[in-house]
Amino acid sequence: MRLPSILVLAGALLFAAPAPAEYGDVVINSYSDAAGMRPVVFPHWFHRVRFRCKVCHADLGFEFKAGGNQINMLKIIDGQFCGACHNGELAWSVENCNLCHSAKPGTATHVHESTLQKLLPPAVAASAASAAATAAARPAAPK
Repeated sequence: MRLPSILVLAGALLFAAPAPAEYGDVVINSYSDAAGMRPVVFPHWFHRVRFRCKVCHADLGFEFKAGGNQINMLKIIDGQFCGACHNGELAWSVENCNLCHSAKPGTATHVHESTLQKLLPPAVAASAASAAATAAARPAAPK
């Protein structure tokens, strides 16, 4: 009796649809569309249950907002940002693009199902997210 259930499970896994973005996932599309790649889906909570905030946000320099860093593949390959762990030793390396570049093409940089999206009407939330992304892309004012 175990064989039929194993076959059903194997079939379900074989023909499974891609998993949708989950609460707290960060979609990053700073350079992906322009490079002909799908945007990145960063599973924030998957990482958060394994590491304290300071590991990424203090030690590795990630800003506390979606799109706050200028992350690109050269920096990752050089061991910066994601590449500090995704180096083939701690976690998978950059050879399989689709593990990270998995969002629908054209998806804007945002935190999936963020509080902002839940509190504001869609047009206002999109406008606020766009304004935040534009502000993040501007160089910092000289001090």
